[in-house]
Order: sequence, then C-alpha cells, then structure tokens
Amino acid sequence: MSELAENVKEAIEHAEHGHQHHSKSSLNGLVAVSVAVIATFIALCNVKAGNIKQSMSQAQAKSVDAWAYFQAKGTKLNIAESARDGLATQMAISTALTPASRELLEKKIADYEAKIRSYEQQKEEIKKSAEEFEEKYESLHHREEQFGMAEALTSVAIALLGITALTHRRRLLYVGWTFAGLGLLMGIAGFAHLNLHPAFLAHLLGG
Repeated sequence: MSELAENVKEAIEHAEHGHQHHSKSSLNGLVAVSVAVIATFIALCNVKAGNIKQSMSQAQAKSVDAWAYFQAKGTKLNIAESARDGLATQMAISTALTPASRELLEKKIADYEAKIRSYEQQKEEIKKSAEEFEEKYESLHHREEQFGMAEALTSVAIALLGITALTHRRRLLYVGWTFAGLGLLMGIAGFAHLNLHPAFLAHLLGG
C-alpha cells in the first residue's frame, strides 16, 4: 500500500511538472488529497486488523484447549461409569455378601454416582466455554475479512487515482472515489462491528 501511494505521488509530481494548466493542477490536487486520506485510513485499518489477528489466535488456542479438556472429562466420565456399573453388577450377582460388604459396595457406587454427576456438569460448562471461544473467533474472523476487503478496494482506488494523475481523465477520478468509498465503508463496518459482509467479495479474496 505504501509503495503504491509513493508511486502515485511521484506520478502527480511528474504530471505537475509536465502540465501547467490550471484544471490539470486542480485535478492533481484532488488526487493528492484523496490518496492522503485513503492511505491514512487504511493504515488505521491495518493496525486494527493486526490486533484482531492476535485476538483470533488467542481465541482459537483457548477453544482448542477447552475441547481437549472436554475430551479429558469425557474419558474420566466413562471410567467412572464403567466402575459404577462393574460394582453394581458385582453386588447384583453376589449371593454371599455380608452386610458390611454390601454397605461398602453401596458406598462406592454412591461415590461414583456423585463423580459422574460432577463430570457431566463440568463437561457442559466446558462445552459452553469452548463454543463461546469458537463464536468469538468467527466474529473476529468476520471483522478481519471486512478490513481485508477495505484494503483491497482502497488499493484499487489508489491505482485508479495514479492513472488519473497520469492521464488527467476526470472520469477515472470518480471511479477511484467509488472504490475508495466502498473501501471506507467496509473499514468503518469493521470498526463499528456492523454486519456488512459481501459474500462474493469475501469468496474472491479468500480464493
């Protein structure tokens, strides 16, 4: 983006030296101001996009950790259920259990029942947390794509403004402003958390 802006400025300087006509100088002035505004805005977008990428990495890492913890709790739950079922079967088929032995088995079964309830509750809480991290990642990814669209559209705008400075065709200035306006709109949507996300453009940029 910075190299492109520099090329545009060089083109403007070259055009101003080669064409002294007032209307052409006025056009070059509009181009210069437009490039300055666009370059400043997209620089802010790039800073914000960088911060979002870091937040995305953190959310993704926390989501992976949460799902791994969820699986670990599931394994403990399965072990506890197997142990409880084994003890319950043993108590059911044993005909010569003393009252003390039966009481001990019942206590063990009750302990495993308590563990099972605890693991089930913990699994639900961990699942909810993991899903929240996934939702946060998707929301951040949505905003990152908005800033990506903003950069793509404003890059086209600056290229068109560079051609305008060389050719002095005012119609190209308007086309460049149109792309710049769309880019500014996408950037503002990213900053303001607006649900503006052209699917065709996201697909095009995403490959």
